[in-house]
Amino acid sequence: MSTIKVNTFDNEGGAVDFPNKLTVRGNAIERTYTSSSTEPSSPSNGDFWFDTGNDVLKHYINSEFKTISLKASFGWGGTRAVAMGGYASSGISNVMQYWDMSSASNASDFGDLQRSKYQATGLSNASRGIAARGFTGSVKVDEIDYITISTTGNATDFGDAIAASSQNGGNGACDGTTGLFAGGDDVGTYSATIDAITVATTGNATDHGDLTAGRIYCPMANDASRYLAMGGYEASGVNWVNKIEYGSFTAGNAVDFGDLINSAYNAATLSDTTRALKAGGYSGSNTNVIEYVTIQTTGDGTDFGDLSATRQGVGGFSDGTNGHFAGGWSYELQIDAVVIQTTGNATDHGDLAVGYARPACCSGNAS
Repeated sequence: MSTIKVNTFDNEGGAVDFPNKLTVRGNAIERTYTSSSTEPSSPSNGDFWFDTGNDVLKHYINSEFKTISLKASFGWGGTRAVAMGGYASSGISNVMQYWDMSSASNASDFGDLQRSKYQATGLSNASRGIAARGFTGSVKVDEIDYITISTTGNATDFGDAIAASSQNGGNGACDGTTGLFAGGDDVGTYSATIDAITVATTGNATDHGDLTAGRIYCPMANDASRYLAMGGYEASGVNWVNKIEYGSFTAGNAVDFGDLINSAYNAATLSDTTRALKAGGYSGSNTNVIEYVTIQTTGDGTDFGDLSATRQGVGGFSDGTNGHFAGGWSYELQIDAVVIQTTGNATDHGDLAVGYARPACCSGNAS
């Protein structure tokens, strides 16, 4: 075999491509790669593939793709689930409940919100939980409550939302830094506004952008860079909608992502770092359908499995691996469990301490 040594390589025409997808450009050697949610066809040894479906980089070695990067961290949840407020058989509640998502368990008392309310929105940065806005049964409120998820106790005032509102869903979105909650009923007018907060810093919400239309019962889900708004109820048209919208955690308006299998509102959502699930809801009758989308791939929902019962007003919780759907009409106690990356019907995880519907939902670190 011959060896050629080159001290200086000049190219006046731009980049030079070599075998194994190497390119010399300027003073750098670059390696090209495929970026997609599906495995490239007919790969060669040495090829790189960024798997957008699982957010990992893979290298083709000895006839298979091997993962060489870690999955994105789950910075907006943890193994402790917290359901905040809701509507119980005894009326509107300020009670917060928590449980361990990693092993079968029942819920225990966490503490109390600042006031009794339901239809608030929950989110977290893994250490701090948020319950934004809500309805007391007589007034809609703009207050934002927060808790430290690892420490049981009562909620503390965080600041105010842009407007007093209710019916904006059980889940907001958070990338670990910025928290978002969307839509709502602002004194009889359905809002399209997306509120933004910095979860680690108390203060009032700011305007992030708008949904495509004013909407209530519009739960959200997210990965590290993109949020989804899934379903809901609009004041015009069919009313309950199947639309999925998305946007980034950088300020801006939402755009079309695809359609849910079922037009539904008052549903539950949850996510891990790549996949979002939506479960239950109401569109003329209650449903038990769970469906999913890959967050970085626009398109329609796909069937995942079924809840243990048809219900609306369910809460959604995720620890990055397991998903839980808890409560719902009529004051359900059961906590349903799924593995987010494995399709199938929900199984029994345990029971709430008090059955209620429409809680604000979050999860975070237990210590």
